[in-house]
Amino acid sequence: MKPLGTWIKKAISFQAVVRLLADAILINLAILISLMARLLWIVASSNSVVPPNYRETLWSYWGVYKNNAWLLTLICLLIFTLNGFYTYGRFYRGRYKVLIVIQAVSLAYLIFGFLTYLAQSNFLGFLTNLLNFPRGTLIVAWALCAGMLILARVWSIIWKNVIKSEDARPTHAEGRNIKNVLVIGGAGYIGSALLPRLLDKGYHVRLLDLLLYGTEPINEWLNHPRLEIMRADFRQVEKVVQAMHGMDAVIHLGGLVGDSACALNEELTLEINLMATRMIAEVAKGSGVGCFIFTSTCSVYGANDQMLDERSELKPVSLYARSKIASEKVLLKLANDSFAPVILRLSTIYGLSGRPRFDLVINLLTAKAVVDHEITIFGGDQCRPFLHVDDAAQAIASVLEAPLQIVRNQIFNVGSNEQNYKISQVGEIIHGLVPGASVVNYDDITDARNYWVKFNKINQALGFSPEWTVERGVEQVIEAIRSGKVRDYRDAKYSNIKFLKEEGIYLLTNNESGWALGLLNEESVGALIQDEG
Repeated sequence: MKPLGTWIKKAISFQAVVRLLADAILINLAILISLMARLLWIVASSNSVVPPNYRETLWSYWGVYKNNAWLLTLICLLIFTLNGFYTYGRFYRGRYKVLIVIQAVSLAYLIFGFLTYLAQSNFLGFLTNLLNFPRGTLIVAWALCAGMLILARVWSIIWKNVIKSEDARPTHAEGRNIKNVLVIGGAGYIGSALLPRLLDKGYHVRLLDLLLYGTEPINEWLNHPRLEIMRADFRQVEKVVQAMHGMDAVIHLGGLVGDSACALNEELTLEINLMATRMIAEVAKGSGVGCFIFTSTCSVYGANDQMLDERSELKPVSLYARSKIASEKVLLKLANDSFAPVILRLSTIYGLSGRPRFDLVINLLTAKAVVDHEITIFGGDQCRPFLHVDDAAQAIASVLEAPLQIVRNQIFNVGSNEQNYKISQVGEIIHGLVPGASVVNYDDITDARNYWVKFNKINQALGFSPEWTVERGVEQVIEAIRSGKVRDYRDAKYSNIKFLKEEGIYLLTNNESGWALGLLNEESVGALIQDEG
């Protein structure tokens, strides 16, 4: 939250005063035009034999304007200010700016209309002789006001673009020095591993997170001088706009993760994983943030018997994977000279971070081996690439530090060729480290994903090579359980799907985001999430 003094300085800046005065003029112009239109309509439709006294009629309408315009203008400007029109409103982009203008104008006119109703019903006796604005004309004034304010902002955007096109200085993203990084969803499994890396490298980090799992994953760094935390839902466009201000790069880790977790509520999954991602990217692009790192997943390859790279056919078998593919498409379509998305398709993660998870295959099987003395394998022939959570964080940091011309608009599989394993092989590794556990095999395949992935591209472009091995990751989990760091791996806080079932879905669906949902209609969402190939 910014200090009150900072907000006041922004609110009373010269540019803010100019915009406020311009809006006041447009509001009054809309009122005058609507009253004149009503007057002309009355005159034109008059069938009276005796011609009306035009001067008297005109004078009476001038009285209506004087009695009502001051209060309506005051209400409008107050609502506009509260909506950030004169502070961060200029960072709103496209459809969001239009929506915010319509919302603010509508709210202001509803308040004024309600006051007019109370005054004319003698509930506000002191205003009865003042608030006498014709109701039908009020609707016309509302439409004119909203239209004029939207057109004014559209014109300002066009004018700025004309000025920019005439500016000889290049504004490509390559020339930017990244110092300030916005991490969305940075208090989760990967985020709590990434955060200390970014701080150690000297970045100023602003973390935007709803903190569904509390601050425990990042407790160690809460008081770090270069860490700023915004507890908010990243579906709220006004919060995203505030968070984006002054940032040089965005790392988007937020979303519902995992096939089972996403299957709980498909509408919520699309809202969070797709529509919010689109909104965040558009705000970043409109705010001049050049580098946008998005964490996708190798699950997009689905069920595939071929050796796969970034150019391979995508065969998603879950809503989670389809939502990630759709988000990738959206980001790449937004790319231009000044906005450079980078997409990281992460392998199946394992290992511990500030927020441990035991709904991931290696962590779960290891915990079951130590606690239940049983390693349960369903199927076993499915191939999967694996990556330690610390190595995932290192890959993200490597992209942030890489020359933008190398990574811009690129898709990278993140992992290593050596860590492609069959699930049965993972079971054997765990059994070798926990020999007292028995291996139990079931023919039922509960997870149809099957993919063997190549990681040559990220290795050659960035020199990225994981430091962890599956064996070391298993040992890390064993030590955490035996030492008591993890007391009960079955606790809902260690599982996305369990937590969402118990309270997360309620918290997310009852959190008033109010912005991302509804920006795409059913047809356009369907077009975005359709399978490739």
